[in-house]
Amino acid sequence: MPLLHNKTALITGASSGIGRAIALLFAEHGAKLVLTGRDPARLAQTEAEVSERGADAISYVGDVCDEALHARLLHLAADRFDGLDIAVNNAGGIGTVAPLAELSLAQWQDVIDVNLTSAFLGARHQIPALLSRGGGTMMFTSSFVGTSVGIPGMAAYAASKAALMGLVKGITADYAAQGVRANALIVGGTDTPMAGSEEQKIWAAGLHAVKRIAQPEEIANAALFLASGMASFVAGSALYVDGGNAAVK
Repeated sequence: MPLLHNKTALITGASSGIGRAIALLFAEHGAKLVLTGRDPARLAQTEAEVSERGADAISYVGDVCDEALHARLLHLAADRFDGLDIAVNNAGGIGTVAPLAELSLAQWQDVIDVNLTSAFLGARHQIPALLSRGGGTMMFTSSFVGTSVGIPGMAAYAASKAALMGLVKGITADYAAQGVRANALIVGGTDTPMAGSEEQKIWAAGLHAVKRIAQPEEIANAALFLASGMASFVAGSALYVDGGNAAVK
């Protein structure tokens, strides 16, 4: 039986990259999907591709920094699928790349909002929905940047991504006993539009023990594990999907 048979999953940042790969893999494993992203054309393409794989899916364009979006997504999950079982808080952004003292408050806040505050807003709405089903699983896409390395010009990004692990631990302390499993994916360099130029990808590959960056599908495999019953005793954890990056620092 597919690992996510009859489960409903919400995925943010599903328009491309890791979010799209997670949506496609979850579809192949029987999940019903609520998808969101900011790019209407790419989001529609993801919805079409998961539908081709036999998944019942609905998509809604929006900005994860807008709390109204999260409320709307949960309404869609309830109306279309009678609830939510899995939440993948994947959306994020790099923001302005500059030494910390050269960042404006607005530039700092923009990165914190898209990577951290959006995760709080999502969790704030997702947790009651999961509790109403007797529990469920949620995950947050973090990064090797901020958890195992610092990279010049990326202090705001690093701070926002590292903070997700604190959010995961807090959710675990508050809700694990009620059946909500929260975990973080500590993702290494991945071949997505955010990875930059080919030269930047080659440079990033050298930071990893395996001397390459990941394909989005490799990150999706780890997300599938956390979402499935195979991870039933995994809560409050950081799953390093980083090609050995943390091991060689």
